[in-house]
Amino acid sequence: MRFQYDSIGDRFVESKTTAAFSAADTHTLLGALDALGGVRGLDTLDLACGYGYNTRLLARGGARRAVGVDISEEMIRLARAHGVIGGNGVGALEAAVGAVRPAGGAASGAAAEGTGTAPAGAAPTGGTSTGDVPTGSAPTGAASIEGGSIEGVSIEGASIEYLVADAAKLPQMGPFDLATAVYLFNHATDRSSLHAMFRSIRANLRDGGRLLAIVPNAGAFPHVDWSPYGVRIVDRVQEGDAPLLKAQFLTQPPADFEFREWAHADFAEAAVEAGFSTVGWQPSRTPPADGVRDEAYWTAYRAWPISSLMTCTA
Repeated sequence: MRFQYDSIGDRFVESKTTAAFSAADTHTLLGALDALGGVRGLDTLDLACGYGYNTRLLARGGARRAVGVDISEEMIRLARAHGVIGGNGVGALEAAVGAVRPAGGAASGAAAEGTGTAPAGAAPTGGTSTGDVPTGSAPTGAASIEGGSIEGVSIEGASIEYLVADAAKLPQMGPFDLATAVYLFNHATDRSSLHAMFRSIRANLRDGGRLLAIVPNAGAFPHVDWSPYGVRIVDRVQEGDAPLLKAQFLTQPPADFEFREWAHADFAEAAVEAGFSTVGWQPSRTPPADGVRDEAYWTAYRAWPISSLMTCTA
């Protein structure tokens, strides 16, 4: 399971930039960031960063520092190869999924906590490869950080770096104001690893810092078919601390991957044990309907979405 994304490679990029569930995840995450007041001037950590999509969005949002971490050397290679989102890159990405930026200011940070309605005026996007292409400076310089190699570039004054590392054994890189983790915790192979991930993240956050994590919803297989949204669960194996789900990204050709079906209560338990003072949940939000993905399409998705947003305060 640890190295599966090394072999998936560019097909993960294809899934991230075309799958509807990825569009919903990004819309949900950016809405939560907007509700917290944005990321301008913050030190940010993006875990399970993949090819750096969210890391670059954090940098474009004005983060002072954006560090992307992934256990897969291939994903970090792709992240560095993608470089920087250029001048109109984010706008092009948003336009591809019909996303709309809020016209007004950000909502208060408190609105991002809890389990009720997600903030109005949330920021937007899914993604398409049309805007996410290398421009500007290429990654330069490398430094050793407790066995990891970081390479960095800058985006309009922000520092953006990528590091190959295990999230359960992160080096001390912070402190950070904010950490994001999109489909990280479901790759913990056992309860010990799950708790180690949360402790490692907490150790890199300032007191009062935030963790925003997109996590899968348990219990859907075999009752729900997510194929129209870009992913398919093909089997569920009861073993170890959490069932093993075998799945496919519906790329061309499909890309097989596996992850663990942890319950939300397992994530919350690990967060509290790690020292997070609050844990909250928000439902997945979906981008505006358009000619390709109409309201009926997104209504069906919201009835049993692939993921939820977990919010924690250090």
